[in-house]
Amino acid sequence: MSATEKTFTVAGTAINADGTVKTRFANDLVARIKILNKAGCNEINLVELPRAMTKMEALQHLQTLGITKGDAGYVVANKLAERAKVAKKGEVKVSATGVKAKAKATVTPEQLVEAAKA
Repeated sequence: MSATEKTFTVAGTAINADGTVKTRFANDLVARIKILNKAGCNEINLVELPRAMTKMEALQHLQTLGITKGDAGYVVANKLAERAKVAKKGEVKVSATGVKAKAKATVTPEQLVEAAKA
């Protein structure tokens, strides 16, 4: 987790006034429910998380709670896949093949014997 990644104590889903289901994150359950009600959302399903979590961790936690059915389950799984894809973009894989070190100087057998004696 990066130092700038926000954490949340509340997560869940809600249906917007236009009928779309969205994942929701907050730090104050009561205030978030009031805001969603005022915006015309319904079927608000928010849960308090066991600890402050990033969005990725919160989505995984929602799946462990069984939010896997219907539109809400689809939205949680879709958002989780989207977040995993974004997280993988930050990863860098480095591989080296066929790399050979070049000798900087030629060493004679006599120099090796002298070095071993020292």
